Amino acid sequence: MLDGKTILITGGTGSFGKKCLEMIFQEYDPKKVIIYSRDEYKQAVMKADFERKLGSKISKVRFFIGDVRDKDRMLRAFDGVDYCIHAAALKQVPTCEYNPMEAIKTNIHGAQNVIDAALDRGVTKVVALSTDKAVNPINLYGGTKLVSDKLFIAANSYTGSKGTVFSIVRYGNVAGSRGSVIPLFQRLIDGGARELPITDTKMTRFWITLEEGVRLVFKALNESHGGETYISKIPSFYVTDLAEAMLPGAGIREIGIREGEKLHEVMVTKDDSRMAYEYENHYIIYPHYSWFRHGSGIAPGGQQVQEGFEYNSGTNKEWLDVPALREALKKI
Repeated sequence: MLDGKTILITGGTGSFGKKCLEMIFQEYDPKKVIIYSRDEYKQAVMKADFERKLGSKISKVRFFIGDVRDKDRMLRAFDGVDYCIHAAALKQVPTCEYNPMEAIKTNIHGAQNVIDAALDRGVTKVVALSTDKAVNPINLYGGTKLVSDKLFIAANSYTGSKGTVFSIVRYGNVAGSRGSVIPLFQRLIDGGARELPITDTKMTRFWITLEEGVRLVFKALNESHGGETYISKIPSFYVTDLAEAMLPGAGIREIGIREGEKLHEVMVTKDDSRMAYEYENHYIIYPHYSWFRHGSGIAPGGQQVQEGFEYNSGTNKEWLDVPALREALKKI
């Protein structure tokens, strides 16, 4: 699929971008991979790291300084690109709450710039990363990502003769990433803590690794026809069990839910269920637009979920208990 192709990853110096670049070269022989991001220091660190990992193949990696807010720079970066993976975003909930205009510029205007550049340059496919926070959003970050998702899905009606395909991949905080609670717990444990802070003892989350997230993106790049939202079928866990798995016998200090925080993660809403199909390892929410080909656009092998179905970390069928979490932690 990606052999001989040019791939651009926006926000490519983040946790996802690094794992994605690593797996692209493990499984494919691309013509070129462009890492597009704002931070020159992170790019320099990433380049040095991948010079060791990739050896001579590093010559196929290009590092572009640029912001998704800058449409002209995006048009230049997209020249000759076959596939785009859009991972750039302002993601920290409190930061977005305090800097709403900046979140809008990056997460909404930036999404529009990616769409325009992809259409103008004739990119084959674009996959944009979404988040559980875009589902029934209660904070600004979630609101901006909901708008971003809508823009990418609707962009399929503007492709014309170019035929660019836009789709979405949705998951929550990735286990071990900077946005997850695991690094926080680990820093406290390394500092000698015997008590861990938890916002609510009833809180649940989905468990997904970076590798699983990248594989879902590869699936979307390979299979999407336009407008789909892909969601992995993954286990849930209680945050209290995670604390016990990381620090046996840990004391729990309940500190209260933070602003914009949810008790459970939701990936498929009851309203989404009308257009959601279940497959062996994932769900797909199909677009509810007149342009969507309801016959040929539905991927084979799936079963439409029952109306009213909700994919919620608190009511999930698959769970990780404390021993399973300890094993899972060894892999990240």
